[in-house]
Amino acid sequence: MPPKITNSVAWQQAEILMQPAFIRVIDNIRKQLDESSWTGTYHDVLIWPPNTTDEIKALVSELLQAIETATPQEADEIRQTLARLPMPHPGYHLLLQRQQQQASIDLWELCYQVCFIEYNQHKEAANIDTSLIDELGEVDWLRLDAKAKELVEETFASLPES
Repeated sequence: MPPKITNSVAWQQAEILMQPAFIRVIDNIRKQLDESSWTGTYHDVLIWPPNTTDEIKALVSELLQAIETATPQEADEIRQTLARLPMPHPGYHLLLQRQQQQASIDLWELCYQVCFIEYNQHKEAANIDTSLIDELGEVDWLRLDAKAKELVEETFASLPES
């Protein structure tokens, strides 16, 4: 889950960092894949809040489909129902395969680890890693690349051994 940012300065800093972090993460993953025996494919996924049942997921999916062909009045009723239900947020995963082994990496989680200090998906709040922003308020590309490279290398090092 994305960290909650309540401070407007931190929000602006996150906006400055997220896209460059994503670019550096993807580039470093490409480099790791070139050197490893793993093959990777990217997938858009839906990430549901914890403890969402399969029944609720199916209901939300049905309602989202139904809203596309609903009358304006029906659509309003569906929106009211959806507002009370858990909603997924889009995610982007790298599925890794090597022979019979599989692993999945949540790319947004990796980006959050790059952009925030001691980011933990189970903690709601997180602090921007301001060392990645220079004194002019611009992205420090060298530091950003070094941190992304280190985190991607750690991720690949933690994959199951062959």
